[in-house]
Amino acid sequence: MTIYCYTSFSFSYLAKARVLAATLKKHHPDWVLCAVISDREPDGFRFEIEQENFDEVIWGDEIFGRNTRPWVFKHDVVELCTAVKGPVLKRLLERTDAEKVFYFDPDVAILDDLQCLADMLDSASILLTPHQLEPDDNQQAIFDNEICSLRLGTYNLGFVGVRADKEGLRFASWWADRLSEFCYDDPASGLFVDQKWCDLAPAFFENLKIVRDPGCNVASWNLSRRHVSIGRDGSITANGSSIKFFHFTKLGPLGDVMTQRYARENFEVYELWSWYRRQIGKYSEAGIPADWWRYGRFSNGAPVPKAARVLYRERQDLQQAFDDPFNAEGVCLYQWLSENGVPVGTHN
Repeated sequence: MTIYCYTSFSFSYLAKARVLAATLKKHHPDWVLCAVISDREPDGFRFEIEQENFDEVIWGDEIFGRNTRPWVFKHDVVELCTAVKGPVLKRLLERTDAEKVFYFDPDVAILDDLQCLADMLDSASILLTPHQLEPDDNQQAIFDNEICSLRLGTYNLGFVGVRADKEGLRFASWWADRLSEFCYDDPASGLFVDQKWCDLAPAFFENLKIVRDPGCNVASWNLSRRHVSIGRDGSITANGSSIKFFHFTKLGPLGDVMTQRYARENFEVYELWSWYRRQIGKYSEAGIPADWWRYGRFSNGAPVPKAARVLYRERQDLQQAFDDPFNAEGVCLYQWLSENGVPVGTHN
């Protein structure tokens, strides 16, 4: 039987996904790692799976066959890369050799053996990690962490583990259905992509285990209550527990602000971030523009505004009239938007 892992990304996140792949394979070379890519290569770059630490690639724009293209248009890049997670989880669990499946966000690095998580799935069907494991004790941290979890989801879906049993498949089918229809960044409507849905999971599914190991999914949103240490032997711990995986969310100014706010003088955290930045540099591709995403533009090169995506997903008449919404030639959605006062920008 096989343990499958997968991650979901666009090519602008390829360097991060490569760090995840390299660190996962270091600890578990026998686990099968799938790259779920909701994108296509920019001109001059070719993704060669044989040259990567991934074992398999699943293209996000092929998940629903001929109906995928209009479905893709309804989502921005974050929504799309999260929407595919449910259908792919279901697909992997249904493989005859699948025993357990783990999902990791591409900005995660595996720092230690994950066998403890695999062992948890010997008895549990579903594993989730909360953003926080204990309450904060000052107003700023409550606002940044606890209130944020109330708005965007209690559990961080940068990780999920599922066993290929009846309940695990039931969870995957439900999550796949919801993400296929309602994976949008719309907190005012109670939606935050794939994540907010899983607030319901402990009520809907039996045999779900909440992972309470402080060494799992360490990130800026829980550094206020987790102290990171690096031993002389190189061991890395959080509150005394070996760090299995660290979530390097929002690499850049915002991530720096939140990390500094809560790591304070825990200098080992900054050492980890420094190491991660070096790894990103090592695995970066000069041929991929920083903001590249194949589905960010119409066929004429004009950017697709979020308003156009929202309108298209809300209007059945537009979906019926324009089965290829990316097309910008002849009678097309691009023309309709321009004539009906929706700003679509100009082509390259």
